[in-house]
Amino acid sequence: MSFIVIIPARMASTRLPGKPLADLGGKPMIVRVAERAALSGAKRVIVATDHRAIHAACEQHHVEVAMTRADHPSGTDRIAEVAANLGLADDAVVVNVQGDEPLIDPGLIAATAAQIRQGVPMATAAHPIESLQDVFNPNVVQVVLDKEQRAMYFSRAAIPWHRDGFAKSTTTLSDVHRAEYVPLRHIGLYAYANRFLQVYPTLAVSPIERIEALEQLRVLWHGYDIAVHVTSVIPEAGVDTPEDLARVRRHFEVPPDSALMAVISSL
Repeated sequence: MSFIVIIPARMASTRLPGKPLADLGGKPMIVRVAERAALSGAKRVIVATDHRAIHAACEQHHVEVAMTRADHPSGTDRIAEVAANLGLADDAVVVNVQGDEPLIDPGLIAATAAQIRQGVPMATAAHPIESLQDVFNPNVVQVVLDKEQRAMYFSRAAIPWHRDGFAKSTTTLSDVHRAEYVPLRHIGLYAYANRFLQVYPTLAVSPIERIEALEQLRVLWHGYDIAVHVTSVIPEAGVDTPEDLARVRRHFEVPPDSALMAVISSL
């Protein structure tokens, strides 16, 4: 499938200001994200930003970048502006990769894009939850699917609620009868048919979106389908905090030259 990736990036992170330009092994984070996205087979990878410093960093590293308005309420609105300016066909597939995911799996990007088909204007991803603690963590967004692997609902609550399993004294998921109970964690990766991407900014914010603080609920509330690719691989976490940044930086550390280390150890 042919698709393009657009990466929204802004400087105004409350927990980690300026994180798109955080150094990861000699390159800004936003450049690392673009490099990972390029490995997905995307036809184009474009950073969408309203900040001149991000624009300059992308140009310096030969990453395609587009300036946008500064008043967008969400990353989805930002990438919709870029897609509109590109004059993409209605059936073009656009993938929204978050700008703080420098370790994102390129295969997951491609698999999510492949979910866009006739009658399915939007797609996302999920993976099985392995920890009971995560099931009851409101920061772990969960999704339930119908028989066609389309989202029925997203929530910060434990869904579906395993009435009989949770009625017992349980400490791990293995304590719960799991024949039909596989809780799914939502992964914040989205693909859109461009036709719908241009419609999205016109949709009114929904009550359930406000209650749960989950933007994707707007799509379901207005009656549109969201296909969900379920992967068995738990993705690497993104960067939201200084601790996350330290973890990701370790991934990009240059390993010592083995020959040089052999010489040093012989001294």
